[in-house]
Amino acid sequence: MSTQMKNIVIRSISGLIFLAIMVGSLLLSPHAIGALLLFFVVIMMSEYLKISMGENLNIARILAIITGAALYIITYLNVAFGVSISYLYLILLFAVAIFISLLYDKAAGEEAVRESYRTNGNLFTSVIYIAVPFSLINFILFEPNGTYNPYVLLSLFILLWSADVGAYLFGMTFGQKNGHRLFPSISPKKSWEGFFGGVICAIAVSFILHTTSVLPFNLTHSVILSAIIVIFGAFGDLVESLFKRNFGVKDSGSIMPGHGGLLDRFDGALIAFPVAIAYIKLFSLL
Repeated sequence: MSTQMKNIVIRSISGLIFLAIMVGSLLLSPHAIGALLLFFVVIMMSEYLKISMGENLNIARILAIITGAALYIITYLNVAFGVSISYLYLILLFAVAIFISLLYDKAAGEEAVRESYRTNGNLFTSVIYIAVPFSLINFILFEPNGTYNPYVLLSLFILLWSADVGAYLFGMTFGQKNGHRLFPSISPKKSWEGFFGGVICAIAVSFILHTTSVLPFNLTHSVILSAIIVIFGAFGDLVESLFKRNFGVKDSGSIMPGHGGLLDRFDGALIAFPVAIAYIKLFSLL
């Protein structure tokens, strides 16, 4: 078996396992998907901070990850059990603790202190970039009466995955040799042909999701959501590519063989899902 074929097999198996875990957790129970998404938040924040800060500020990095996890847990408990959202004020205590920890986490002299202040902004960016979007997901997991409804989130993931598949197939077929570069300075391989292929596939899938009532919105809202997912999912992909390019990193991690890290897997969702959730809430669809 050639190396290329072996990589394709590894990538396919890894992707199928990831898909089974995601869909299985969603359909099993709210607590299963809640625990899984919390795990994802912790791993992605770890990946982000390792890339952007290396091994610096260990205590502060741990506190930042705890802050992100606490944000997710509080929002989940609020929508699942009605726990007061006012507990979010605890996040301010963690923020204060992060600043104080900066005084004690470096003891290597003046230059080390200056270096810590060049990078410590990433501690808070990791919370905004990763923990906030995943915390917002909790607000579409339940109906207004408190009933668990996994199908809206499942639909958003299906739309995102279908857009990725469409972009890959159209990009490989029409965009590789004579295609038009989407954003060559950041991601030279991405093409407009691939982007529009993702749009076509996502819209087609939105029709199917609407027809089968998996996505419980009317056709207009379903198509608009598919467009939001494709457009902002592409932005999410580019944002993460710029982040990795800035630090000279190819993959965010190695937890998913053939795919890289979880940050690589969820880059589109981190930008697209908050916009999609805002749209759902703005029009009171859920």
